Amino acid sequence: MKIIPTLVSLALAIAAVTSHRMHPLSDEFIDFINSKQTLWRAGRNFHRHTPLKYLKRLAGTIKDNATFIDRYAGKPPLYKHTKPPRDFDARSKWNHCRSLNEIRDQGACGSCWAVAAVSTMTDRLCIQSKGREKVHFSELDLMSCCMFCGNPCNGGALEKAWRYGRLKGIVSGGEYNSHEGCKPYTIPPCEHGNKTHYNGMPPCGHTIPNTVCKQECEPSYKKKYNADRRKLYTYYKNTKIMEIMSDIQNNGPVSTAFFVHEDFLNYKSGIYSYVSGAAIGLHSVKLLGWGEEGGVKYWLAANSWNSDWGDRGFFKIIRGKNHLGIEDVMYAGLFKVKPKRH
Repeated sequence: MKIIPTLVSLALAIAAVTSHRMHPLSDEFIDFINSKQTLWRAGRNFHRHTPLKYLKRLAGTIKDNATFIDRYAGKPPLYKHTKPPRDFDARSKWNHCRSLNEIRDQGACGSCWAVAAVSTMTDRLCIQSKGREKVHFSELDLMSCCMFCGNPCNGGALEKAWRYGRLKGIVSGGEYNSHEGCKPYTIPPCEHGNKTHYNGMPPCGHTIPNTVCKQECEPSYKKKYNADRRKLYTYYKNTKIMEIMSDIQNNGPVSTAFFVHEDFLNYKSGIYSYVSGAAIGLHSVKLLGWGEEGGVKYWLAANSWNSDWGDRGFFKIIRGKNHLGIEDVMYAGLFKVKPKRH
């Protein structure tokens, strides 16, 4: 009986060595992933020659190791304990908020921490206001002006992004070249090489300089910078799965981070579970629901590597096992919203 674990361990060790020699974007590695499991399917999301340096930069979250209790953080809202539904998708419940269906593109910048935070804030303001306030918050404003968050395109802390939203507030801003809001994103999406609608964009791996904080809006925008800022009323952390699910069901998406490995780059569909490949870094995403397929529980999440990646930019990942640290801690917040006038 004792020989079985030894053989299993040996097989895993051999698989790890074998996969380690494969290029993470090679057809060989994609086929290897698909041969080892049936939970999810791998496929091509990036051009075979995309620089690994660029890919590692995509996971730009800095782990916050602060041991003190943030005096600005509130307590998560509590709800009457009820069993959550088997499946939940925020996109269906709040279909009047189109931002829930949008996938942002961080480009050649390690801004996933900012993108995950502001896209969650965008959804939550729309949900809280019952669709009256459809403001896209600006990841550019957050990543360039939050001096204690990190180092814009070289990474930042997700918790500090929420703290900044509570302390200073964030202005509006749409996606690259949209001219929407006060400060639209200035970093272009990159040409992945597997689709055509990004033709003319810089290739993935193109170096983007760090952004500079400018407390001013686009000339065409009607509001002044300080007048456009919107502060969170409260933000909070949560580590309890049932409370997190209740929060999503009542208030909308939350943001979280997990450790990305090379196989995740090739995710196409199904419920992601780590198979093989080296660690790339800590990556922030937005959770907007959950479900269960074939007895396997999953979180539904939105990535920020454009809608060509994965399942139209979304993915599913194992739920309830803190897979790759995704359930370590999740962040969300609430706004003060004026009641609707009758």
